[in-house]
Amino acid sequence: MEISTLTVYHCLAFVWYFFVIYSIICLRTEERPSEVFLYGGQWKYLTVLNLVLQAVFYGVSFLADVLRLIKKLRCAKCIISSRDLLFSVLAFPVSTFVSISFWTLYTYNRELVYPKSLDGVIPLWLNHAMHTAILPVALLEILATPHHYPAKKKGVILLGCTAFLYIIWVLWIYFVTGEWVYPLFASFSPAGLGAFFISNLAIIVCFYNFGEFLNRMIWGDSIVILDYKQKGK
Repeated sequence: MEISTLTVYHCLAFVWYFFVIYSIICLRTEERPSEVFLYGGQWKYLTVLNLVLQAVFYGVSFLADVLRLIKKLRCAKCIISSRDLLFSVLAFPVSTFVSISFWTLYTYNRELVYPKSLDGVIPLWLNHAMHTAILPVALLEILATPHHYPAKKKGVILLGCTAFLYIIWVLWIYFVTGEWVYPLFASFSPAGLGAFFISNLAIIVCFYNFGEFLNRMIWGDSIVILDYKQKGK
């Protein structure tokens, strides 16, 4: 994809995610269902945190594109490295995990992740913006431009640390409120919940590997050449 087209695409994606986050923030809390508690606000949900992550990623990508357009290649080099790390370790695997896990559980029993009472609060388009559109947009990013993945050990460790921090956040909320962020968690014993978290970590690592596979399958050996040109070396 040409750099000018890529710049427009990344700008539109950033604006889109910013708009979705703004729409979530503007939801009226007085209309919240009884199943939704206030502690932690929207920031206790992985879905919302992922939207923030996507907005940050596309903002960084847009900045990298602009720097390349104005020939600030030295600055662009650093930003592109950050962009690639952000996408490979977090943006792609987390968005894929959120979309697939949500719709899998929703199909099985929606009350476990998205109670029917939320339909009166969250518009249908916003639900799909949060849980459906994120996956094709992430796939489109792989098609749009190559990304350099870090060493496998480094990537998995960074992803694992991020997942661990979110688990700590979820457990802290339960410790303070006595309520689980997702009703699904209440059905597990402590050992079962631990096994559930570990299995989900394994799944998200698989999505990390899948993203790396797609990136290499689509771009192959041209990754090195294209990145060489992008960074202006």
